[in-house]
Amino acid sequence: MTSARFNRRAMLATVGLIAFAPLTASFAADELPGVSATEVKVGATYPFSGPASPLGNTGKAVIAYVNLINDRGGINGRKINYLALDDAYSPPKAVEHVRRLVESDEVAFMFGQLGTPGNSATIKYLNGKKIPDAFIVTGASKFTDFKEYPYTTTGLPSYDTEGKVFAKYIEQMLPKAKIAILYQNDDLGKDFVNAFKAYFKDDYAKRVVTASYEVTDPTVDSQVVNLKNSGAEAFLFAGTPKFAAQTIRKKFELGWTPLFLFNTVAASIASAIQPAGADKAVGAISTAFYKDPNDPQWKDDAGVKTYRAFMDKYMPGADLVDVNYIFGSMQGELLEQLLKQAGQDLSRDNIVKQARAIAKFSPSMMLPGIAVNAGAANSQSITQLQLQRWNGTSFERFGDVLSADSH
Repeated sequence: MTSARFNRRAMLATVGLIAFAPLTASFAADELPGVSATEVKVGATYPFSGPASPLGNTGKAVIAYVNLINDRGGINGRKINYLALDDAYSPPKAVEHVRRLVESDEVAFMFGQLGTPGNSATIKYLNGKKIPDAFIVTGASKFTDFKEYPYTTTGLPSYDTEGKVFAKYIEQMLPKAKIAILYQNDDLGKDFVNAFKAYFKDDYAKRVVTASYEVTDPTVDSQVVNLKNSGAEAFLFAGTPKFAAQTIRKKFELGWTPLFLFNTVAASIASAIQPAGADKAVGAISTAFYKDPNDPQWKDDAGVKTYRAFMDKYMPGADLVDVNYIFGSMQGELLEQLLKQAGQDLSRDNIVKQARAIAKFSPSMMLPGIAVNAGAANSQSITQLQLQRWNGTSFERFGDVLSADSH
């Protein structure tokens, strides 16, 4: 399903909501921005276009799930007017759109804004305005600073946690091996590098060689060649799906066969593995906190059946195994849970309070043993992961569920 077609439908739905949802009480306009008797406005930005556009599929799935909620009659008598704008993975555009959502559209709160660059550019503004910034889609560790960003909660496992899980696994499998890291030159990639520095300490400089790329670069081929020439036996990619696909393909062309790992954000079958060639990624290791709907072990799983039914009705023709759609559906369920917990009190203070009060909540596609657990002074909603390996047709999970404090 194309972005243009999908956004047109969402836009029409929004127009329809505005048409029948006048502000029927003065408190809605004066005391509860974005809230009326029949509607709640929620904002977000996603890279529907640009270098990280595959990640925009997360936003499309959230919009689709909001349509499902609204078709059910909404939550507590209110339908959701989800205003999701395209920032093209550009910080200036993210700033422009977020200001519009807050100051012009007057959203009640932000939910699920995706991307480390965009969130970096807008988080101080939103916290300064005391706008709830719920479950942002980035694992950059700086966003988990509760004291600095009290209105923000994160929706992805921390990149620091994931990085240390990878470092420990490499050390277990290849003690003393030389390690290559190709990372996106922003907070996403740097968090993985810093995790390896923290894990290996004094040995880091002797054992790890790195190369970086910009999201505007056309290719990472030269970086992969240089890292191969370093003689590394283990290779970590930390970035976004487009460049993960290039890395997998180039590594294969070079005949380089290190222990290869790549971050969960990049581990999209549809956006990374299939474009690279499924056979070229055999043996690649990533992490997961979600189910693979094509894995036979989930054939009779109630959560997977729920996900398939949702996708069939609201995103017909979309790739079921695209992790961005899977995660987007999980985010949609999280938004639903947040509003249910908030009840009739949609004040910004209560939205923040409820975002930090979600506990032991497992969306349909969450792996067993993993749950959303926020806290009064905890900004991370997911702190557990499991390793998985690509076998040529699907990912196979292995080992135990790992938590933020078990690496």
